[in-house]
Amino acid sequence: MLHVSTSGHHSIYKYKSIENLLCMDLVKYLTFSFLLFLLGIWGIFFNRKNIIIMLMSIELMLLAVNLNFLVFSVYLDDLIGQLFALFVLTVAAAESAIGLALLVVYYRVRGTIAVEFISLLKG
Repeated sequence: MLHVSTSGHHSIYKYKSIENLLCMDLVKYLTFSFLLFLLGIWGIFFNRKNIIIMLMSIELMLLAVNLNFLVFSVYLDDLIGQLFALFVLTVAAAESAIGLALLVVYYRVRGTIAVEFISLLKG
């Protein structure tokens, strides 16, 4: 419930309950995180041809999980979620670096980045 009280030329917004505000924000953030995760899953399952889009979709999924950790960390007033988010960021950075390095090496050897021919890397 939002109540507006005007005193002079300033308007001050007051909420009846801060828990209602936090709960509403929690639902908004979790919905956004869920949509990001679904977009990542959609990018992986419906685009099997382009490896770069698949890597970006994995990054979107990690970002959605990261957002969940951060939202619940703030909501529960606990720093463990923020610590996990930091670890997820490091894993995502390492995954991007290694994935793109493998992609560059594969392109130099084969001349294409098509996913269909990745199985030819078996040694």
